[in-house]
Amino acid sequence: MYKLLKKQGNARRGQLTTVHGVVQTPVFMNVGTLAAIKGAVSSVDLRNIGCQVELSNTYHLSLRPGDEVIRKLGGLHKFMNWDRPILTDSGGFQVFSLAKIRKIKEEGVYFSSHIDGRKIFMGPEESMRIQSNLASTIAMAFDECIENPSPREYVQKSVERTTRWLERCKAEMNRLNSMPDTINRKQMLFGINQGGTYDDIRIEHAKAISDLNLDGYAIGGLAVGETSEEMYRIIEKVVPHLPQDKPIYLMGVGTPTNILEAVERGVDFFDCVLPARNGRHSHVFTDHGQLNLLNAKYELDDSPIDYNCSCPVCKNYSRAYIRHLFKAKEMLAMRLCVMHNLYFYNNLMSEIRDAIDGNYFPKYKEQKIQQWNESKK
Repeated sequence: MYKLLKKQGNARRGQLTTVHGVVQTPVFMNVGTLAAIKGAVSSVDLRNIGCQVELSNTYHLSLRPGDEVIRKLGGLHKFMNWDRPILTDSGGFQVFSLAKIRKIKEEGVYFSSHIDGRKIFMGPEESMRIQSNLASTIAMAFDECIENPSPREYVQKSVERTTRWLERCKAEMNRLNSMPDTINRKQMLFGINQGGTYDDIRIEHAKAISDLNLDGYAIGGLAVGETSEEMYRIIEKVVPHLPQDKPIYLMGVGTPTNILEAVERGVDFFDCVLPARNGRHSHVFTDHGQLNLLNAKYELDDSPIDYNCSCPVCKNYSRAYIRHLFKAKEMLAMRLCVMHNLYFYNNLMSEIRDAIDGNYFPKYKEQKIQQWNESKK
């Protein structure tokens, strides 16, 4: 159940109560696609850096090690030793981004595995069954992720099919949650708004899926090539037509600036591979913009990544040491930078929540973006 605690403008401060604990929102979900954060960061580390929600991937886990394997081992929480909420995305995005050959039918999608080429079928029911086997806290509905831009006629038909798929997802999840041998019988379902960059299709779809009274709603199909301005415009158009008593999740977004802009427009949940991916390539986030620790100027720099940061990395290691690790190709370099970046994102969300609670979010947002922009000059 979602409870709206406070609003400042359109920015929302809330909490989502789940079977695996309470999530304070706005929140950033740390992406562990294969039940692990890339960069050798463990579930124990996630607790230490303030992670509230871990995100894993239905498609990838269904292929390796297999959702039935995870079910037999007690579900994803037990499997990866994580006792807080987990969101699993439906696999829809991966079906469309990884499968070179695919055939979309009303019943679902036929495609080939990106690992070994074997033929696979996934539809709404299959996605729900896999996610039920994983026993995540929140399951995402199976949808078609449309390329931007796409022809209007195709987008319209795709969105209508996604709505029909969502109805099937809801029916299947209700069935699975009623079964006595289901691991998590309180699994939540979030629906996904699609519609490309067409405002009217987005709005109509938001209205249609709102009628299904789901546990939460996501805005999908963004951060896939459109400009930031287009993304912000779509958020502004869609959010008012989604239930205001349910959490709103912007999928796959994004940069710290994107997050602040989306919070201002009413978004509660975020996820993105950016902090972990950048960290693995020596790029770290700070209060004053990004640094590339491979730069020669850090060779003798004995200061922490960020003096204002309280993460375990900044408390214990210098820029010079981490640069040395990268140069020596030591795995610890990636681990330290990923930990720092994820702490930065989780701490950013904590500061955002405090700012909304304290009625100073607009000022906070302006100050942060100004700091980051000045660092680029």
